[in-house]
Amino acid sequence: MPSPRRTLDDPEPPYALPLDAPVDREDAARVAREQASVLEGLGVAIAGRVEDFAPGRVTAIMHLEGADPLAPDLSDLDEWYERGLRSIGLTWSRPNAFADGVPFEFPASGNPGRGLTDAGRRLVEACNERGILVDLSHLSPAGFWDVAELSDAPLVATHSNALALCASSRNLTDEQLDAVGESGGVVGVNFGNQFLRRDGRPDSSTPVADIVAHIDYIAGRIGIDHVAFGSDFEGTTVPDGLTGFPALPYGEDDVAKVTHRNWLRVLERTWKG
Repeated sequence: MPSPRRTLDDPEPPYALPLDAPVDREDAARVAREQASVLEGLGVAIAGRVEDFAPGRVTAIMHLEGADPLAPDLSDLDEWYERGLRSIGLTWSRPNAFADGVPFEFPASGNPGRGLTDAGRRLVEACNERGILVDLSHLSPAGFWDVAELSDAPLVATHSNALALCASSRNLTDEQLDAVGESGGVVGVNFGNQFLRRDGRPDSSTPVADIVAHIDYIAGRIGIDHVAFGSDFEGTTVPDGLTGFPALPYGEDDVAKVTHRNWLRVLERTWKG
């Protein structure tokens, strides 16, 4: 649930966009309910179990990008779960009742930010109990390490890249990548131009090969089982040339892991529906 007033597609580096103010929970809950209704009205299957994914059929996962709509006492979490919610990003780059997000900076300052609040710790535990995926993308580094210490599920960053190749604060350090790999989790590579390029520019002429470079770096660091497509098609500007995909430098089995099998493995280990 990005902030409507913020334009993120055209920052020129170096930049340091401050965190937005928290959003009103009731407003966030209203918008989230409206968006859930839209998803439910699309006529696509909404997965509650890994078995719900089938070849040749579009299947969606109900996800909250930012836990802002949830009551801090989690009194509405079971209602959301029954509705089909199976994935929660704790923050969208702003503080909420559960944690701090990471600001949009290039190059990254290295500020760890605030970790999980008490409510955030309870939310991670509740997600583990119910089998809801906890998404670490947009979360502050301190929050990332709090989840890594607390969670018994694989660590997942659905749309984040390698800081070693692009020094955006939205990307993950080698140490964070290592933690994801050691947990059996996965990093979904973000196709956003400013999160791919070494110069951090939002240039739409960014070569698609830069996406492959991040996949290759993460696979080389933590293994091919722990990297996948994360895209963020609806959240940022992507390379103009992304009308097809160059050949990945892997065999057929590894390509299948990057495109879908790694996601299915992590969901199977996380979901309990």
